[in-house]
Amino acid sequence: MELTDEEKKVVEAMKMLKATAENQLKTVDHIAKAAMMPKSRVAAIIGTLMNKKIVKRVAREKAAGYYLLQA
Repeated sequence: MELTDEEKKVVEAMKMLKATAENQLKTVDHIAKAAMMPKSRVAAIIGTLMNKKIVKRVAREKAAGYYLLQA
């Protein structure tokens, strides 16, 4: 599956943060900082990546957490 440059950047940031399993969730805030991109942009990209079955969202008490399904 082809990813855009921005999607690749978000995936790389998640790998760097080791967000690769359900016990290593990262918030959009963390991912945005690591990718050095605006939080709103990262949130939109994560939505696209979830549709592509690359990222999984886990609802939590405060902020939702995300991790890569294919690291």
